[in-house]
Amino acid sequence: MSAVVELTGVRFRHQRSDAGSPAFELVIDELRLRPGEVVACIGPSGSGKTTMLDVIAGINRPESGRVVVGGHDLAGLDHIQRRGVRLREIGLVFQTLALVEYLTAYENIMLPYFVEPGLNRDRKAAGRAKELAERLEISHLLKRRPRRLSQGERQRVAICRALVTSPRVLLCDEPTGNLDPARKERTIDLLLEAGRSSGAAVLMATHDHSLLPRFDTVIDMASLGGVVS
Repeated sequence: MSAVVELTGVRFRHQRSDAGSPAFELVIDELRLRPGEVVACIGPSGSGKTTMLDVIAGINRPESGRVVVGGHDLAGLDHIQRRGVRLREIGLVFQTLALVEYLTAYENIMLPYFVEPGLNRDRKAAGRAKELAERLEISHLLKRRPRRLSQGERQRVAICRALVTSPRVLLCDEPTGNLDPARKERTIDLLLEAGRSSGAAVLMATHDHSLLPRFDTVIDMASLGGVVS
């Protein structure tokens, strides 16, 4: 089965915000994710987990190497084209959540359909948004704006938004960090089920090693060759 994500010879140098700290260089000689594969990424803070997710999402462009997502070679695309691939092909659940404060929870879930003309905002999409909200127990909150939601509720809105387009790739950065144990299990079930049932590749960065048996593969950032200089 051909890979839906392929990284080859990737080098990305990241200057830390603290002026006194050394730069970090992410080095990935080869990484492939296949449709339906669920992969965990572990490593201490600062080891490059989030940086790698940003490179795959086309948010950061590496200095060298190839990043291919869903057949699209991101190196050959400008930032507008990479954004289009990201909205159509990738579901994102990042630490910052990035909810739009003046939109309701429902509008935040449907946001990819508002900003990407290539997505069909129809009755089926609206039904999927409401189904996801029900499964994550926020269907009664859809008319609220983010300021009226708890951190855990905001996180569940972000997860619904990531899944609503049925993406080919799902990238998650600590998606259960603010959830209680019961909701954490249900959320992991939903994310992994979404990958396996739709054929999406799931890559999740996590510090929670108790979750690792749930994954097909575990990537330790130390084995990818990230270096500090």
